[in-house]
Amino acid sequence: MDKQNSKFRWVIFASVLFTYLIMSSQRTAPGLITDQLMTDFSVTASTIGLVTSIQFLVYTGLQIPMGILADRYGPNFFLITGTALTGAGTIIYSLGTHEAVLFFARILTGIGDATIWVNMILILSLWFNEKEFTRLIGFAGMTGSLGFLLATVPFSVFIVILGWRGAFLSAGLLLCLCSVFLYFVLIKKSNQSAVVKPSTVPHERVPVMLNLRKMLSNRQAWGLFLCHFGLVGGYIGFIGSWAVPYGMEIYGMTRIEASRLIMISLVGALIGAPLIGWISSCLNTIKRPYMVFHFAVLLLWSAFLLFQAHPPFYLLVILFFLIGFGFGSNSLTFAAIRHSFPVKESGMVSGFANTGGFLSAVLLPGIFGYILDHFQSTAGNIAQGYYFGFFTPVIFSLFGLIGVMSIKEKRTEVTHKKTTEKVTEE
Repeated sequence: MDKQNSKFRWVIFASVLFTYLIMSSQRTAPGLITDQLMTDFSVTASTIGLVTSIQFLVYTGLQIPMGILADRYGPNFFLITGTALTGAGTIIYSLGTHEAVLFFARILTGIGDATIWVNMILILSLWFNEKEFTRLIGFAGMTGSLGFLLATVPFSVFIVILGWRGAFLSAGLLLCLCSVFLYFVLIKKSNQSAVVKPSTVPHERVPVMLNLRKMLSNRQAWGLFLCHFGLVGGYIGFIGSWAVPYGMEIYGMTRIEASRLIMISLVGALIGAPLIGWISSCLNTIKRPYMVFHFAVLLLWSAFLLFQAHPPFYLLVILFFLIGFGFGSNSLTFAAIRHSFPVKESGMVSGFANTGGFLSAVLLPGIFGYILDHFQSTAGNIAQGYYFGFFTPVIFSLFGLIGVMSIKEKRTEVTHKKTTEKVTEE
């Protein structure tokens, strides 16, 4: 089958993106039932916080190993297995009777979740050419934001109707069905093996540690690591952890009113991801638009410092929307990997870059919270705490800008066009 010219590639595209939609919704869905879990299991907020964070720690720690395994054995097996593991973990979570069961369930979910992005990127890179990939990777990023959006009001309604156990059980069963469907689409229908046997790999095997050392000494890989570090941490770390308390404590909003700030930011990300991918594809360049959006995000976070952490409300709404829009450009990290590295290395580099993004998402909430606690305990001034806390996303964004400035871009199509014109003139 000629993958990149086959109409079947759109079935692949829709299948993996729908799976990603459901899996990404289950990353944050447990946050909707924190109070119910504390009541049902008689545990503290810190225990629930640990249960929630363990999934992200597992996810972050497995990105590079998953990339290495995907490069060596192919993405199909791991995507199918990871979807099944996430479904099983979600089902166990819904049936849990002790906090230890919840803890185990989230570890299992984290292992499964760690497979989705890297393997999805590899599958799309095999079925679509570079220009299509650059355009469509934005839709993949948009799907992740849709998943986060699904885990707000829609899933809350589902919880009200079915109870939290019924809602999570249904989500787990749906993911298990997705894994079966992916097996049919990726293996049976496309006539491929779930695992690429070593004897059929077209390139010579290179020791894993040698490949890893090669990547860690590659300036391009580190630049892309910093790109993702700079964008993802500020958005997920702050928007997901401190946006609601910030709105309540600085602007006197209710919890529902403050939650709308997150919705505004998510709308920005939903619009930005596909639009930025399309712009990059039309301009036939990744670095220039990526640099523009990195610089814009740095300025947007700096605006909070300019206004002493209290910009006018109308400006606050605009800032949240534009920060979400700029976050949508993070998918260009993986478009740059697709252009810069051979297919046999792209899984490992994708895992490395994704580690940078989620490392910053793990670090920022803790750093921000430490700064708030310090100023609350010493000066009793929470507004001042938020002001100094905003230095964190500003510094993270600066790392991202340094990263995007350091990457090199191969302009193959443009170079080929110029060469053709020159030959024609001669």
